[in-house]
Amino acid sequence: MQTDHQHHPDPARLGAWMEQHVPGFAGPMTITALSGGQSNPTFRLTTPAADYVLRRKPMGVLLPSAHQVDREFRVISALALTDVPVPRVYGLCTDDSVIGSMFYVMAFVPGRVFFDPRMPELPTADRAAILASMNHTIAALHRIDPQSVGLGDYGRPANYLQRQMARWSRQYRASEMAPIPAMDRLIDFLPDRLPPDGPAGIVHGDLRLDNMLIHPTEPRVVAVLDWELSTLGDPLSDFAYNAMAWRLEPEVFRGLAGVDTASLGLPDESTYTADYFALTGRVMPENWELYIVFNLFRLAAIIQGIARRAADGTASHPDAETLGRQARPIAERGWELAQRIA
Repeated sequence: MQTDHQHHPDPARLGAWMEQHVPGFAGPMTITALSGGQSNPTFRLTTPAADYVLRRKPMGVLLPSAHQVDREFRVISALALTDVPVPRVYGLCTDDSVIGSMFYVMAFVPGRVFFDPRMPELPTADRAAILASMNHTIAALHRIDPQSVGLGDYGRPANYLQRQMARWSRQYRASEMAPIPAMDRLIDFLPDRLPPDGPAGIVHGDLRLDNMLIHPTEPRVVAVLDWELSTLGDPLSDFAYNAMAWRLEPEVFRGLAGVDTASLGLPDESTYTADYFALTGRVMPENWELYIVFNLFRLAAIIQGIARRAADGTASHPDAETLGRQARPIAERGWELAQRIA
């Protein structure tokens, strides 16, 4: 069965739309699938004068409230004049007849993507600088007043963690295949123990290093990508999702647990989190570990959805089936931590 990345947009129909909606666009255009995105299929559009990126909804039956590329388009547009680096966006198409699903087009930003936070191919100084740049970028996002950039109605910030818990429990149940006892236990454990909401802000929803585009030669973030889970909510939960890399071993999921970070020039978890709280002026809560537990549960639910799509033949990445098998150990890490803090 073909994946979404094998279903290339029709060049003629897409080209006609581009001519109407993208200033300065001129063909001929070649279309190349970009690997790495697990959720919304992504393509590079190459022309003689400029390159672009197209993000679209996957084909086929989708989980509820998933793959909202129109929300991605809105938030990236709103952040264009802030300190958060994002690509320039050109247009959103909600007409499925053009290429088969909703999509938007943005500028192609040259850069590097690192899936392994150890970044073994880089010099020590660059590793430290990239994580510092990521931390500053996240803090810049969380300092923004949503009203000031036209995103005051971008989500319902009240009861954010409770609603997230309910949403990802539903998504997990909708994509469940083999039973994962740790997920069942976390679904029972978390709702009555979730931290109260802090001050609301813009949350990205998937703040991992591999969703940060790094300058081609310099150790700094040039664009934050993959905004489909963004909304208004508790920034501490958003940051905890990023910081949980220190709780996951590299073989479990792109983590730093058990890694000699000092020898790599990387900060340990306490230093990294302390820097974030200093940059945002927030106070680290006493129940910080609960934010980590919740996000381990949430990541496992997200990955279970990828596994379900791989089984259904609609996954947008050839390694989706392998990735999907990681839901169980991630959930088990979450339950192990939950038992220690209960």
